[in-house]
Amino acid sequence: QNYLEKALKTILENSGLSDQFIQALQKRFERYFKENEKMIRESLTNQIESIMSRKMGEFAAQLPNAFTIDSHLLANSFKMNLDQQELTQLMMSLMTSEKSSYDNNLKKLGYADFDQPSEINIYPKDFESKQEIVAILDEYNEKMKSEDENKVISYTDYVGTLMSSVTDIINVISYVLVAFVSISLVVSSIMIGIITYISVLERTKEIGILRAIGASKRNISSIFNAETFIVGLCSGLLGVGITLAALPPINELIHKLSGNASINASLPVAAAIGLAVLSIILTLISGLIPSKKAAKKDPVLALRSE
Repeated sequence: QNYLEKALKTILENSGLSDQFIQALQKRFERYFKENEKMIRESLTNQIESIMSRKMGEFAAQLPNAFTIDSHLLANSFKMNLDQQELTQLMMSLMTSEKSSYDNNLKKLGYADFDQPSEINIYPKDFESKQEIVAILDEYNEKMKSEDENKVISYTDYVGTLMSSVTDIINVISYVLVAFVSISLVVSSIMIGIITYISVLERTKEIGILRAIGASKRNISSIFNAETFIVGLCSGLLGVGITLAALPPINELIHKLSGNASINASLPVAAAIGLAVLSIILTLISGLIPSKKAAKKDPVLALRSE
């Protein structure tokens, strides 16, 4: 038997049948695996998942008994020499997204390099000084725009912006007041014209008498123009006088409401004279038409009127 085994082994090795058998068997297994690859993979996957699920369940069941924690020993294992405020600052520093660096730490500590300022605040002593500073900055920026754009200074005039808004509001209020004053002037001019015309109607016989004794049309017109001039002058002076008399209590009220004694309402002399002249002009214009009608009346018809 041993002789036959050795002889057959020698024959198989020398003839090459052993290598051919191995190659044929390998090809057979490769073809089998290719044909049944999906089935084999699913079978292995299912078996592995079943085994892992069973082992994880056993591990979870045995985990609570695997170790124990002494809460008192764990609490005494940590000690921090921080009070509540320091602990809060530590937690805030850990939660911030800002990177810790040398420059950021210096910035938090309040360090500033005067050679590299991020901004400069300028506080002028009055509005005239502010205008001079703004003019200097504008002149510098105009020069740098042609030389180096990177050296142009960007500034914000907070007082100018605030005063611009206040000025716009005051202008709107002024326009509204001017509109009301204009309406009142038109209405008063119409009323003066009506009153003058009524005066002409009531004095028709007087006009006839004046014309009969030799008064010209110009003289008749001048009489009513003089009356309107006197009315306008008196009304203008009365308005200016009432304004001047009302200024002290108005200023007291302004001081009380604003808390600033330097704010005062005033009526300039030029404005007072202008108001009086405007009143005279308006009354003269209002009396022109009635005075012309009075000058054109027929003396005979005027004497017959009662």
